[in-house]
Order: sequence, then structure tokens, then C-alpha cells
Amino acid sequence: MSKQKLEQTWRWYGPNDSVSLSDVKQAGATGIVSALHYIAHGEIWPVEDILERKNIIESAGLTWSVVESVPVHEAIKTRSADAGKYIENYKQTLRNLASCGIKTVCYNFMPVLDWTRTDLEYEMIDGSKALYFNWSDLALFDIHILKREGAEKDYNAEILAQVEEKLTSLTDADLKLLTQNILMGIPTEKEILLEDLTASINIYKNIGTEGLKDNLLWFLSEIADTCQETGIKMTIHPDDPPFPILGLPRVVSNYDNYKAILEGVNQPFNGFCFCTGSLGANPNNDLLSIFDLIKDRVYFTHLRNVQIDELGNFYEADHLEGNVDMYKIMKSIVAENQKRDTAIPFRPDHGHQMLDDLNKVTNPGYSAIGRLRGLAELRGLELGILGS
Repeated sequence: MSKQKLEQTWRWYGPNDSVSLSDVKQAGATGIVSALHYIAHGEIWPVEDILERKNIIESAGLTWSVVESVPVHEAIKTRSADAGKYIENYKQTLRNLASCGIKTVCYNFMPVLDWTRTDLEYEMIDGSKALYFNWSDLALFDIHILKREGAEKDYNAEILAQVEEKLTSLTDADLKLLTQNILMGIPTEKEILLEDLTASINIYKNIGTEGLKDNLLWFLSEIADTCQETGIKMTIHPDDPPFPILGLPRVVSNYDNYKAILEGVNQPFNGFCFCTGSLGANPNNDLLSIFDLIKDRVYFTHLRNVQIDELGNFYEADHLEGNVDMYKIMKSIVAENQKRDTAIPFRPDHGHQMLDDLNKVTNPGYSAIGRLRGLAELRGLELGILGS
């Protein structure tokens, strides 16, 4: 009896993506991970729009396997006065997706920022470019650009010394680029002002970690009946990076967080997107223990690697290199996949900008050739494990 392979998927941003569906097919993926990014956060996704995207994907001979993401409106995360309206909108979007046959939904519960990097073009030794997170760059932004009250207390003496040293050499253009890179993680098409970010940080200062966790469990409880009725599986993405930054709380970063989410709403729809790169950025995380805890509820995986230095700075490494033991991770995922009726979808998460893509404008981390390399390596790793 042949062993079941994982479903190979690829994130596609829609018709305006510089990577075409033809490119995806040539890479060997069969499933598409996509979303209707043009619809404002909190608004209902119309059935007509969902079907239009689905038909484009299927006309290319591919399958829309996972929605990434249906964003959770900030009103829900903060549980503000109008949160109820956005909960109802979210439930209707889930119903509409299910009616179109799309039932795996990825989302995150990160306050304000969907992800944070300080350099989007970190040059590797081979000339390719990667995404990079540097603590002293973040601290410089936090203390001297954002000017967050009490920010200095969040960084150790070595990081603060590096900040002072960098201030003597960075130009206004350097500071502007750093600001742009960090604000890139705010999921909106409109210009974000530093005052807006400060206002949001102050809101979450009052909510705190326990408040944010409670709001997440409340959100899941509110959508539970809809998910059960429609067969929707929700997959929460871990915090990226998996530690508090800019004074913002985190609730999907470590083993204890996952245990709280799993036990807080212990129903089959409440699942996880297992992202090795996000979780792996914290060297204290034991990824295999986390996977073992949640493996029955892992409905989607992002496979990515990171290289961390002694200060905790990290860049996104080649998929089979770095601090994440991808062989052991893949072995555990492959074993779990054999127990399933349907294959677990995975995608090569991010990739280096390399070769011809160095001359193209692409979404950070989502150029074609670096992900093609990652997918090929991960595919080979899986086949080697299946054959062993």
C-alpha cells in the first residue's frame, strides 16, 4: 500500500501577483493558498468574489486548498464596542467560503502587526537576499523613531549600546527605510502614521497578555457553532516573531500558549498552522514537543528555517539549513499524515530572492525561485523519509 504524500501548496496573492499560476504549476505545487486581499478587514467576502477567485485557480488546473488569511478585525482582538458586528461578518464569510467548498482557513491573532522584520533585503554570502530581524534595529526604531514610553526597559545593555553606536552612522534615508520595513507588517494598504501605531500600542497596554488570550478564546467560542455547522477548520498562525515587541502582547508563541488555546476551546474546528520558521525564531521553543501537543489539530503547515545568532537576531535560512531540524520536523509531519483521510497541506514558507528574481519587485519573502528551491528540497526530504 502506497504511503500518502503531503499536499504541496503555494501562496498566491491573486491576479496581480508577479508569480503566475503557470509558474506555480511548473514548480510542481497542486494547491493554492490565497485570499481576497482587496476586501477591507472586517467586511464580508461575497460568494461571487470567492467563486471568481476559485474559478481562476481551477481554470489553471490547480485547487484553492487554504484561505490565508481571513483577517481578524482589530475590534475583535481588542473586544471593542463594535466587535459583535465584525464577529457576525466573520461568520458570514466562513459560511460563504464553505458554500464554495473551501473549508481550511488560516488566520492570526497578532496585535497590529502581522509580522515584523527590520531588513527585507539582507544579503547572504551567495548573493541572494533574505528577510532579517535585528534586535538593535528594532530597539533603535522603538526608542528613537517611535519614541515609545519606557521602551529602553525592554532591551538589554548590549542591545542599547549597539543602538547608540548605530545612531552615529545611520543617515535619514537609513532611518526612513528601517521605519518602512517595520511598518510593512501592518496589514493595510493605507499609509500608517507613527501616531496610529502608538495609539494601538497604548490600547494593548491596557489589554495585556491575559486580556488578549481571553479575547482569542472568546472569538473562537463565538464562531464555534458556525465552524461546526459548515465543516470549517480554523488554523491559527503563530506570532512572528514569537516574542513581545514594541510593547505588544503575544499569545501564540510557545508551548504554554498552545496548550491554553487547545484546552480553552477544545473542539475539532480549533486547529493550527504549524509554522516552523515563526516558532523556530525562539531558541527556547521545542518544536517537536509543540507539534506532538497539537498534531491532531494541525490542518496546515508552513515549512521555513531560521538562523539565530547569540543575541537572538535571525535571518531566514535555506529551508534545510538553520536552527530548525527540518528532517525531524518533516519526519513527524509525515508520520501524522499517514493517519489522515486527506493529506495535510504544506507550503514552502518564504524563500530567498535569487537569480533572475533579484531584478524583480516581489512581495517580501514571496519571489518564485527561492520558493521553488525550497519546495524541491522539502519534496525530496519527504520522499526520502517515505522511502525509509
